[in-house]
Amino acid sequence: METLLIYKDDVSNKFWKINVTGKVITVTYGKVGSIGAVKTKEFESEDRCQKEANKLIQSKLKKGYAGAALYAKVIKESTMTEALFWELLMTAKKKGENPEEQLEWLINNLSKRPLKDIVMFDYWLNQNYNKSYLSSLWAAAYIIMGGCSDDCFDYFRAWLLYQGNKVYESSLNDPETLIPSLGCLEEERDIPQFEDLLYVASMAYEEKTGYDEEHYDHLYEKLSGDVYVQPDIKLDWDADDEEGLKRMYPKLWERYGENPLEY
Repeated sequence: METLLIYKDDVSNKFWKINVTGKVITVTYGKVGSIGAVKTKEFESEDRCQKEANKLIQSKLKKGYAGAALYAKVIKESTMTEALFWELLMTAKKKGENPEEQLEWLINNLSKRPLKDIVMFDYWLNQNYNKSYLSSLWAAAYIIMGGCSDDCFDYFRAWLLYQGNKVYESSLNDPETLIPSLGCLEEERDIPQFEDLLYVASMAYEEKTGYDEEHYDHLYEKLSGDVYVQPDIKLDWDADDEEGLKRMYPKLWERYGENPLEY
């Protein structure tokens, strides 16, 4: 259930929107034409949640709010575009001497933005992260690190996103284009994994609101509408077939086949 109300007089022009899903209420409110602020609350039962929502709606109606139909004209969409998502990642890489400092800057920057921007940053991260769930890329990660479990591949893809849009897009077409980006890791004997990037939005949300990751997950689902089910992936390569991997990625194998990046 979703209800949008507006209130307008000589000095005010504001909206109030409530969404009820299961046991969770999500309220968005602010000036008409703005992104607005967001609050969520979970109840012990769906019945109690619905009763509370009805109570809130009636309270707003008594205060002079009225129904509204044209959402697009009332509530401004997030300014967090995909282009800005990539721009923030690249800016973060310049804001510290190591990934930890860079991530701290990114979390702090996001925490100062509207909640919808935090959610949409996460939305664009997830869309590109999911797009990289490819057998071909998994084979490359296996060669580079001398093995690659499910979790390892997850963290590898997070590292890949942090290399920027150009490197990311190129690697989806040809994973061997990653070789230049792996150079600094060779010197440090480090591995191409960056798990913490996956939690940037929830950490920014906690910094902004004080609420934990579970609370954020509810908000993300409501505001983004993103529901992802990881597909079954059919690997077109065999970890035990070294010759097959050599033929698949000869440049990667020459560089890492006998000397992989590993702890």
